[in-house]
Amino acid sequence: NSGAVKCWGENSFGQLGDGTSGIIRRTPVDVIGLNSGVTAIAVSGIHTCAVISNSSVKCWGSNFRGGLGDGTTTDRSTPVDVVGLSSGVTSIAVGGFHTCALSTSGGVKCWGSNTTGQLGDGTKIDRYTPVDVAGLNSGVIALTTGLGHTCALMNSGGIKCWGDNSSGELGDGTTTQRLTPVNVVGLSGDVTAIMTSIYHSCALTSSGGVKCWGRNDQGQ
Repeated sequence: NSGAVKCWGENSFGQLGDGTSGIIRRTPVDVIGLNSGVTAIAVSGIHTCAVISNSSVKCWGSNFRGGLGDGTTTDRSTPVDVVGLSSGVTSIAVGGFHTCALSTSGGVKCWGSNTTGQLGDGTKIDRYTPVDVAGLNSGVIALTTGLGHTCALMNSGGIKCWGDNSSGELGDGTTTQRLTPVNVVGLSGDVTAIMTSIYHSCALTSSGGVKCWGRNDQGQ
């Protein structure tokens, strides 16, 4: 409640933010420089990001394909600023090797790996600093990221997704990779929350029901 961050566990890439790499921590350690003022955090297996009270973003850990957004691919064992996001961010979502931020205006920016179009900017070019997701400059109220895809909950109650679709995780009725957002079929106005995993996605509806799509080889 003081806004400090502590992390523990795997630390091969500095994702615990304590200034070390490769040292596993079995109990919580302080993230350097983040002893107050943090309002949200998000994690992947290899990097971590935080929203600060001034609505800026800091990230640390693996910077493979630019997932930290500092303009480099250098791993960081302490938090660094995401370029161009010094204010105006309300929440973040961290995927396998990419990261996305939701702005106060309801727009979305993403950065990092873009091998399957998961950044939504219409290309497959990795981005080391944030870029706008095509067509999503307003109206988004929540974000979630999978390994190679991203989804956004719209204020209309619908969902748009983009990126890898090899297992149907975009929900558009195809397995075609999408470099810009597409609508999830049949979810046009009653969704209240969304969540993605590696190759599948799920939505909570206003009636309290759940709908899922994507890979189902283990009944997920």
